[in-house]
Amino acid sequence: MRYAPTLDPAVTNARTMAQPAPISAPATQPVPAAAAPVPALGRRPLPGWIGALGLTLGQGGLALGLLVFLALPLAAILVKSVTDSDGGWAGLAVIAGIIGADGFLAMVGRSLAVGVVTTMLVVPCAYGFAYGLTRTRLAGKGLLRTIALLPLLAPSLLPGIALVYLLGNQGLLKGLTGGATIYGFWGIVVGEAFYTFPHALMILLTGLALADGRLFDAARAMGAGPWRTFLTVTLPGTRYAVFSACCVVFTLTVTDFGVPKVVGGDYNVLAMEAYKAVVGQQNFPKGAAIGILLLLPALLTFVLDRRLRARQGAQMSGRAQPYAPGVNGRRDAAFLALATVMAAFLLLIIGVAVWASFVKMWPYNLSMSLRSYDFDNMDGGGWLAWRNSLQLAFCTALVGTVVVFAGAWMMEKVPARAGMARGLRGMAGMLALMPMAVPGLVLGLGYIFFFNSPVNPLNVLYGTMPLLVLCTVVHFYTSAHLTACTALNALDPEFEAASASLKVPRITTFLRVTLPMCLPAALDVARYLFVSAMTTVSAVVFLYSPSTVLAAVAVLNMDDAGFIGPAAAMCTVIMASSAVAALALHLASRALVARSQAWRRPVAR
Repeated sequence: MRYAPTLDPAVTNARTMAQPAPISAPATQPVPAAAAPVPALGRRPLPGWIGALGLTLGQGGLALGLLVFLALPLAAILVKSVTDSDGGWAGLAVIAGIIGADGFLAMVGRSLAVGVVTTMLVVPCAYGFAYGLTRTRLAGKGLLRTIALLPLLAPSLLPGIALVYLLGNQGLLKGLTGGATIYGFWGIVVGEAFYTFPHALMILLTGLALADGRLFDAARAMGAGPWRTFLTVTLPGTRYAVFSACCVVFTLTVTDFGVPKVVGGDYNVLAMEAYKAVVGQQNFPKGAAIGILLLLPALLTFVLDRRLRARQGAQMSGRAQPYAPGVNGRRDAAFLALATVMAAFLLLIIGVAVWASFVKMWPYNLSMSLRSYDFDNMDGGGWLAWRNSLQLAFCTALVGTVVVFAGAWMMEKVPARAGMARGLRGMAGMLALMPMAVPGLVLGLGYIFFFNSPVNPLNVLYGTMPLLVLCTVVHFYTSAHLTACTALNALDPEFEAASASLKVPRITTFLRVTLPMCLPAALDVARYLFVSAMTTVSAVVFLYSPSTVLAAVAVLNMDDAGFIGPAAAMCTVIMASSAVAALALHLASRALVARSQAWRRPVAR
């Protein structure tokens, strides 16, 4: 951004007065008065203590917000897990009683089995898909990538509903199963595979895109074939991405109750048991104890993932060259077939759910009808739930983007010299990474115990839309925060140095320079938060009231009431709304970036 100090009238007048007299002027002409001193460029700087106070207040507010809306709810779960139903101290007796109950360890084993099998199924498939998109000359990469990311637009209950229509007791393909039922272990695995596939794909795409082309040139020069090159160069170079994908898939599978709720049948898992303990049995200590148990594997995988990511960052080379895949017809055809099969599976699940939402009466009358979309005449929440979800998504995207970018800017671009500011920055940084390790179900349980407590002055927020917005922002804070930090760290520190030398306030630099340059990342964060708020279930299923019921929760309620057609219709509405919003933000991003970042376009010579 150009800075034009000559447009300041005071500076212009001063420079005019300071010009020397013409040579042809008479000698007797009086000498002009001394020119007024030229003021410093930019605005008059504020006292240093004001900037330090503002930074301290900003970081303190961020740390306080994360403390109240993240740390304290988690502490409330811990307290609830060591108290009995009357509120008395019970120590570890509650957890010990739950673990020692008949069938509990078997339920833990079932949850672990589902998580492990889903991970073993999803990660190799996502790796092959990502390899085809990044390391081959695959035709239609853009279309295949779009199809692979479509499950992000749908709630986790959609694959379960689609599997019921495909392989349920009256499913379209029931005859192909040989009498086997979809309700149980394999139904949960297939549904979770659909739900977690795009999450693993995005991680692996990033890992495979960071290849150093010089290593492949060296492997070819040494006579290594394609398979040996893959085993010795490609796979070791992406091992951290593979581990991260495994952690994400396993954690999402173990802590999700949407798919088990629809197709789990008698195959009970931990997440479903926690949901039934709170909603069905009103046994809050049991729900808290199971929440603590669900938090442990998530924390373990998070810590291991962070350590491996740190080691990966230390091994990155600034001299790396981009990898350009060569021409190989058989390789490209094989990966095209693999990607096509996986894309067809994803489209089948989505297509069946959308088609079933227009069926008049399954399976007796398959004619097309809008009967399932008459939400106001059936249980679940009606069109009010959809409007509430749009309101939640819009507020989450707006508030979350502002808070995330302001917080990331204070931690990455504003120096903290005072001891208090450094302490607040460390606390805020630690709390900003914590939501990644907290499953949505656990966070929702914490909000029940903390905000629904009568001794908490903030209990007036319980059941209101502001609390749903805050919970959703906190739930998805880490991914948005890391995106903002990556964009801010990509900017040259010379921007801040130049602004400081011109005595321009930091907030002005942020609004006029930093934010316009980071506009693509800011819009990506807004899109991510909007779509996540439209599809989330686990974090908000305990927090809504009759006036704030959400569309994803309405799907759950409709399925409970036996309205599977309307549930599929509401999933379709959620997907369509998410897709329209994502497309609108994409088009807005292109228009705003073209206007605010014209400096990126090459200048014609």
